[in-house]
Amino acid sequence: MAKKHSFAKGVATGLLGTAATVAGAVFAVKKTIIEPEKKKLAFIEENRKKAARRRVSR
Repeated sequence: MAKKHSFAKGVATGLLGTAATVAGAVFAVKKTIIEPEKKKLAFIEENRKKAARRRVSR
């Protein structure tokens, strides 16, 4: 009986560890790839707006 309990505990620990690893990887990808890309697009859009304002004001 002790072996079954030990096996279930090991499986649960493995699942939790895997879930934590996946969550960490997703967070890392978001921080290193997705957020900088969004900031870059926002910067480009802001520059377009500024350029359009300059064209209108001349």
